[in-house]
Amino acid sequence: MAEPPSGARYVAIITDGNGRWAQARGLPVIEGHRAGADVVKARLRDAVDLGVRELTVYSFSTENWSRSPEEVNGLMAMFVERIEGETPELHAEGVKMRFLGRREGVRPDLIERMERAEALTADNDRITLFVAFNYGGRAEIVDAAARFEGGSEADFAKLLYAPEMHEPDIVIRTSGEQRLSNFLLWQAAYSELVFRDELWPDFDRAAFEASLAELSQRQRRFGGR
Repeated sequence: MAEPPSGARYVAIITDGNGRWAQARGLPVIEGHRAGADVVKARLRDAVDLGVRELTVYSFSTENWSRSPEEVNGLMAMFVERIEGETPELHAEGVKMRFLGRREGVRPDLIERMERAEALTADNDRITLFVAFNYGGRAEIVDAAARFEGGSEADFAKLLYAPEMHEPDIVIRTSGEQRLSNFLLWQAAYSELVFRDELWPDFDRAAFEASLAELSQRQRRFGGR
């Protein structure tokens, strides 16, 4: 398989800034999340064009439950609606969907749709979309450690939520914040980090291409010289 021009085959994004985007426009926060969901789908299609093989997006963290009940309930309803409505479209485009995170405490109708989407798209191979939902990097490591019976790092990695996921070449975060916020702590050990000022709903294709271009300008040594 040919290497993409940027060298980025595996990309992860912390899609931050939906709430601030909505508030700046006098809109309910849920409208920011809806706009952000639209951008996820648009950048997924761009990722295919740009040779990306895996795209991982941080959609809901284990810490996000602390937000207002109104926002959390709105998000859960939106996820149900989006997965139900968009899975057939993404399936037709050859997208494989995978959800990673804890399933405990998630409403049953949402879990059902997540599992249905994974089953329907399991054999697709154009690009894999990993959706980190009810996800925390520390929780993932703790959950893997609870089942680990010894061995190598490779043996431990097989116990992560999505052991088939490749380590990201690059982790992008929008909204001007410069931290990982408990995202892919194991997998991103040697990922290049790119921080962008755009709020996620404003993260267009040009910003995506510029982010990937940064990777092509860096030397990845993985601890060597």
